[in-house]
Amino acid sequence: MNHSETIADRLRHAPVVPLIQADDPNVAVRTARALVAGGLTVIEVVLRTPAAVKCLKAIAGSVPDAIVGAGTVLSEEQAEAVLLAGAQFIVSPGLYSPVVRVAQSAELPVFPGVATASEAQTAWNLGLRSVKFFPASLAGGVPMLKALGSVFGGMSFMPTGGISAANLADYLAVPSVLACGGSWLTPKAAIAEGNYDTVSQLATEAVAIAKTVRG
Repeated sequence: MNHSETIADRLRHAPVVPLIQADDPNVAVRTARALVAGGLTVIEVVLRTPAAVKCLKAIAGSVPDAIVGAGTVLSEEQAEAVLLAGAQFIVSPGLYSPVVRVAQSAELPVFPGVATASEAQTAWNLGLRSVKFFPASLAGGVPMLKALGSVFGGMSFMPTGGISAANLADYLAVPSVLACGGSWLTPKAAIAEGNYDTVSQLATEAVAIAKTVRG
């Protein structure tokens, strides 16, 4: 079974991708373990701190139950670095074909961000059938996803940006939505206090919401 099949299978059961932003590998590993304990096993480590790649590598080596990918990947160099660190998928805020090609050459799933029909069409012509929709709440939210899904048959979207427990069900009810991404599952204050039980509880809540929508 390849990585994309594994990710797709897991997202069918729990269609939520939590984001981890950490500058300490130990904190990143503890956060990932808390998310897994709550039922979320597809995890995105965002490259927004100097130690992000080290955090990703630590999770990849210490949390075997997680499928860990890299987010906020902006360049070819970053894409190559996260592949070496053990990333199992790549996510970008925008659509940059060199990053897509690095992932495709490594046969790893890649989810570049799109916010318009033109970007979605470009992604489709790059051979992609699953993309990130970002920033979801500012780019049209649920109505925009429905419009994109109606014209890009066979494409699925991972909305991220402005997603929370309050609107998760609305997004997951859109047929073309593969999963939702978000940082609400990893609140900075709770993590700073070492309160990883809160992370697990939020993950469990997200899984429960998803089940109410998708069974």
